[in-house]
Amino acid sequence: MIHILLFIIYLAFISLGLPDGLLGAAWPTMYVDIGVPVSSAGIISMVISFGTIISALFSDRLTYKLGAGKVTAISVAMTCAALFGFSFSDSFFQLILWSIPYGLGAGSVDAALNNYVAIHYTSRHMSWLHCMWGLGASTGPYLMGYAVSNAKGWEQGYTYVGIIQIVLTVILIFSLPLWKDRNEVTDGGKKEAAAKPMKLTEIVKIPGVKAVLITFFCYCALESTAGLWAASYLQLAKGISEGTAASMASLFFIGITAGRAVNGFLTIKLSDTRLIRLGQGIILAGIVILMLPLPIGFTYAGIVIVGLGCAPIYPCVIHSTPARFGVEKSQAIVGVQMASAYIGTMLMPPIFGFLGEHISMRIWPVYLVLILVLMIFMHERLVRVTEK
Repeated sequence: MIHILLFIIYLAFISLGLPDGLLGAAWPTMYVDIGVPVSSAGIISMVISFGTIISALFSDRLTYKLGAGKVTAISVAMTCAALFGFSFSDSFFQLILWSIPYGLGAGSVDAALNNYVAIHYTSRHMSWLHCMWGLGASTGPYLMGYAVSNAKGWEQGYTYVGIIQIVLTVILIFSLPLWKDRNEVTDGGKKEAAAKPMKLTEIVKIPGVKAVLITFFCYCALESTAGLWAASYLQLAKGISEGTAASMASLFFIGITAGRAVNGFLTIKLSDTRLIRLGQGIILAGIVILMLPLPIGFTYAGIVIVGLGCAPIYPCVIHSTPARFGVEKSQAIVGVQMASAYIGTMLMPPIFGFLGEHISMRIWPVYLVLILVLMIFMHERLVRVTEK
C-alpha cells in the first residue's frame, strides 16, 4: 500500500508541474490575440502568485483539519477548473478571474505535499518526485507548442492539460484512505500528537527562518522568471519564431527534470547543503553562457544548464526543513516558505516584464544573476545559523 501511495504522489508531482510552464509558452501568442502589452503576463502571474501565498499561509491549518491527502485532491480539482477557465477565456479580465482559483489551488497542495514527503520519505525520493514535477513542467510547454504550431490555438493547449488534471483528481480521491494524517507523524519510531498550527509571528522568530524565507524567495523568483520569460526572450531578443520559442522554452524545465533525476542518486553521497551549493554554481555557469555573444545553440544550452542548476535547490531546501527546524514545526515553516517563494514568484517576473518592455529583453540574464547572488548569500547565512 505504501508503494501505491508513493506512485500516486509521483503522479501528483507531474500534475503540479504541468500548468507551470503554460503561460510562458503561450504568452507570445496570447498577448497578441487578447490585445494587451507583452508585460501583461506579469499581472496574471502576480494574481496566481497572490493566491498561492494566501493558500500556503493557511496550509498548516488546512492540513491539520483535513490531512494532506484531502488538501491535495481539492487543490488539484481547483487547478483543473482554472485551466478550463483559461481555455474558455477571450479577454484579459477573464484570465485574471480564473487566475484566482489557479493560485489558491497551487499553494495548499504545494506546501502540504512537499512537507508530507519531507517527513515520510528520503531525500532521494524528494529529488525524484521533483523530477516528476519537471517532467510535467517540460511537457506542458510541449503540449502548448503543439497546439500553437498546429493552428489549434493556445486555448486548446490549456484544454489538453485540464483533461490530464481531471484524471489525476479522480485518482487522488480514490487514494485518500492510503494517506497518513498528522497524528501519525513519528519521531524515532514513537508516535507523536500532531503539532497545532503556529502563528506567523511565532514562526519568523525561530532562528534561521528569516534566512530560509529569503533563500526560497530568491530561488523561486529566479525559477519563475526563467520559466515565464524564456520564450519571450528567445522570440523578442533572439528572433526565434513563436512556435519554436514556445517549444524551446521547455529546455529550462527539461534541464530541471534531468538534473533532479541525477540528483536523486547524488543524495546518497552528498548532503542537502552541498547539493544546493553545487546547483547555485551550475546556474551561474549557465547564466554566463547566456550573457556571451554566442550562436543560438549556445543560448539553448545555457537555458538547459540554468535548469540543471535549479534542479537540486528546491527539493533540498524543503527536505532539510524538518532536520533544521524539527518535524513538529515543519508544516508551519514549509507553509511560510511556500508563501515567501510565491511572493518572489509574484513580484520578480512582473518587474522583469516591465524592465524588458521598457529597456530590452536582452537584460534577462543580468536580472537572473542578481537574484542568484542574493540567494547564495542568504543560504550561507542559513547554514551558519542552523548548523552550529
